[in-house]
Amino acid sequence: MSEDKILLKGNKDGLNVVIDMNRFKDFNEMLEILREKLSRGKRFYKGCTLKISTQLKLVRDRELKSLSDVLFEDFLVKDCIFEDTEEKPSKVFSGIYEGKTKFIKKTVRSGQIVNYPGNVVIIGDVNPGSEVFATGNIIVLGILKGDAHAGTNGNDRAIIAAFRLEPNVLQIASTITKAPETDEKPNYPEVAKIKDNTIIVEPYSPNKFY
Repeated sequence: MSEDKILLKGNKDGLNVVIDMNRFKDFNEMLEILREKLSRGKRFYKGCTLKISTQLKLVRDRELKSLSDVLFEDFLVKDCIFEDTEEKPSKVFSGIYEGKTKFIKKTVRSGQIVNYPGNVVIIGDVNPGSEVFATGNIIVLGILKGDAHAGTNGNDRAIIAAFRLEPNVLQIASTITKAPETDEKPNYPEVAKIKDNTIIVEPYSPNKFY
């Protein structure tokens, strides 16, 4: 029964949806059943934080994006967090495809602080005067002008990427740098990472493994 494949649980921060991907033939079947299940109480999800707990290794990145779009657009959730049910507690975040991921579909405004023990994907801008902290990677689908601190648990393999990378402060693990004072801002996606104990920034390449 679908009731056993997808469980809804309340917690102090919002709602937790536990999905057993092993019990579905594919992602589309799971999404159809999840939509049907959530539609029964659609009005309760507006503005809430929804955590999805599942086997992330069985879900592709584009499928995670499709799922988050459904939750944001159809059910109007405020935040969407993905948690790997097979992740070991001691695991260090060490790559963009690993670990828990929090999706934020809004601009992070001046004075706001985002702090999450995993990867952070912001679908919007990060304004000057705001701060983003993540033990994993920070991905901004917009302009990053605030302070970004990735790999806060010491993970020097973390990256910071944005459609336009114009931060005040960049920090990965214990390495920190400030943006140079220049009027020339590249108008293309960039990735910041550590190389030879220094933070370097390079154009994003879809054919390169980060």
